[in-house]
Amino acid sequence: MSDAATYVGEPFDDKLVDRKLVLWYFLAAVTFFAVSLLGGLLMALQLVRWNPLQGIELLSPGRWRMIHTNAIAYGWLANAFLGSLHWAIPRLTLRPVANKALSWFIFGAWQFVVLATAVGILLGEAQGLEWGETPVWIDPLALVGLFLVAVNFMAPIAQARGPLYVTLWYFMAAFVWTFLTYAMGNLLPEYWVSGTSGGAIAGLFIHDLVGLFVTPLGWGLMYYFVPILLKKPIWSHGLSLVGFWGLAFFYPLNGIHHFLYTPIPMFLQYGAVIATVAVELVVTTVVINFFGTIWGSGRAVVTNLPIRWFYTGMVFYFITCLQCAMQVTLTFQALIHFTDWVVGHAHLVMFGVFSFWLIGIMTYLIPRLVGCDWYSRELCEWHYWLSAGGLLVMFVDLGLAGMFQGYFWASLLPWDVSVDGSQPFWIVRLFAGLAIIGGQLCFFYNLYRTLTASRGATAHV
Repeated sequence: MSDAATYVGEPFDDKLVDRKLVLWYFLAAVTFFAVSLLGGLLMALQLVRWNPLQGIELLSPGRWRMIHTNAIAYGWLANAFLGSLHWAIPRLTLRPVANKALSWFIFGAWQFVVLATAVGILLGEAQGLEWGETPVWIDPLALVGLFLVAVNFMAPIAQARGPLYVTLWYFMAAFVWTFLTYAMGNLLPEYWVSGTSGGAIAGLFIHDLVGLFVTPLGWGLMYYFVPILLKKPIWSHGLSLVGFWGLAFFYPLNGIHHFLYTPIPMFLQYGAVIATVAVELVVTTVVINFFGTIWGSGRAVVTNLPIRWFYTGMVFYFITCLQCAMQVTLTFQALIHFTDWVVGHAHLVMFGVFSFWLIGIMTYLIPRLVGCDWYSRELCEWHYWLSAGGLLVMFVDLGLAGMFQGYFWASLLPWDVSVDGSQPFWIVRLFAGLAIIGGQLCFFYNLYRTLTASRGATAHV
């Protein structure tokens, strides 16, 4: 880790970046991350019959499961992305965002949206669509917020002179795609399109929320931060363009693979299978590009913690998409459909990839935001190893659980047999989750002590 004086000497009156706003976005993200971890823990305890809140309707496992996923998507990921964008876009365009007051308004409004969503879910007002459970009265507010985000960030991009770096291509696409994806998934199946057609749109929404919101922002930030930390350009500009256009062309067609073996027309199911396999080829070009970039600087994975988070996430991303290319085949799908295999896959991509990248960004930026180094390098190491180790155990465990569950169901034994057979895997999953939570507790404590130290240093200046 770099010396604290490096950060103390940085210009905190930087007119391009509102560092206080970036920090507040990160703190909000970490808060909702903690809430989501609590929801995941309660769900894991329910599966092994150790639920401490049995019989409390407002805190029932089904509602906490929705809190778990929504807090990750809209509380943790969205806040962390917004904070990172407030750092990256002004520096890439050499212009501040459209309006500083609007930035703070969006920050407050988005926290209201996330909190109101959680309250609505706990009160039983969730809508019946995965990832679209937000209560009906929240959806218009969320869409207005997404529109304002696009306006605020697109202004400096539109004013930029010269060729745009591929990072900005990803960001611009995400601003458009996210608004359209959220509107499609939270309005069409509920109010206009019913039956099988509504199911097809719901499948597109489930996957496009990852592929057209989280993925372009995640990869865009990697194209920004990796060259800065390695102090070298991206290996191939051509491959970066292949990755962008491949994502734009193939990813929107993936979503129906969530509903294979349903009444949705088979040509749409086959198209989703082919597009999903194609995305793995696209991701391979992106991964090759980043590993070509670090070639000759491999020791940075050991010495540079943000780089370690970034490249671990890239390896997990390659595994995720390779797994996805296999599991969408109709033969494999017949075995693992609706099993814990899919749960392990989801945790690998949302935590092992995008959360790892955002944690790496926070590891790099927080000392620069507060003007002092991390309180403990050792806690940073514990955070990484508990997170990566716990996730790897959980991923393998849930993959095995899914295959066992598939064979249990194929044998036509009573349902209870599969539940009892899953118990050992669910117990392992619980302790793997506890390891992940332990890693985040190291992170939270380290962050608290770092912020405390920074306030003390400021007071003595």
